[in-house]
Amino acid sequence: MLDKPKPISPLRQRMIDDMTARRFKEKVQKDYVRHVRTFAAFLGRSPDTATSEDLRRFQLHMAKQQIGAPTINSAIAALRFFFIVTLERPDLVRPLRIVTEPRKAPVVLSREEVARLLEAAPGLKYKAALSVAYGAGLRVSEVANLKVSDIDSERMTLRVEQGKGQRDRTVMLSPRLLQLLREWWKAAHPQVWLFPGQNPINPVTARQINRAVTAAKDLAGISKRVSPHTLRHSFATHLLEQGADIRVIQVLLGHAKLETTALYTRVAVSTIRDVESPLDRLSLDPTKRPPPA
Repeated sequence: MLDKPKPISPLRQRMIDDMTARRFKEKVQKDYVRHVRTFAAFLGRSPDTATSEDLRRFQLHMAKQQIGAPTINSAIAALRFFFIVTLERPDLVRPLRIVTEPRKAPVVLSREEVARLLEAAPGLKYKAALSVAYGAGLRVSEVANLKVSDIDSERMTLRVEQGKGQRDRTVMLSPRLLQLLREWWKAAHPQVWLFPGQNPINPVTARQINRAVTAAKDLAGISKRVSPHTLRHSFATHLLEQGADIRVIQVLLGHAKLETTALYTRVAVSTIRDVESPLDRLSLDPTKRPPPA
């Protein structure tokens, strides 16, 4: 006999209702509930009885556990929502502080490495999918959720629906990418999703695309750490090296802040190399020796 599912407490249901009313995605809701549940386990009692000192102790506990900054910040966002929105107690979350960490320069492939990776993709489907990630700078979730109807061959654009931050945007569709997508469509005739999953009712998953990238990387003999997001990093960096305006790149990537896009200036090798040093503009006599010390 199957066990009955445990009933949801009124407090958790209220939090879920608050998130649903604000149209939080299902994954975000699950993450927020999980973080509040972890806090309750640390507390040893219902989280609605917590004090500001309890919240301070919990953040200190996470720091001592060597939990990564993204996880800590996600927990802080969940607890802030719980106490400010669901419990209407904003005074309690004052001790919580967002954790900052140095942003590492992204791994970027050379153009030759990108070509090798795409050629080594396991089949036409994944070659097309990875080409979209690089050719249009899309996130892996955005590639997975593309529909056939998102292709506009007349305007040479791709429509990205509900990308990160639940924002729609339009990105470029290169002639070479359009040709490849047409080859894929002729071979598979996808109906709704441009890249269907094993069950055509659903799109391909991010995990399947990740596996394809790993397989292609190994076959291509690339030693760098590569993920689908590496292709997005490479797209932005190569555009910057070609002289594209950084604000245009910001729009194409769907970044809310220019400073996020500016990260690619740290890895755009040709852009850095082509900057003239002020030393070269000085009128110095290379044959003149400095006076003895």
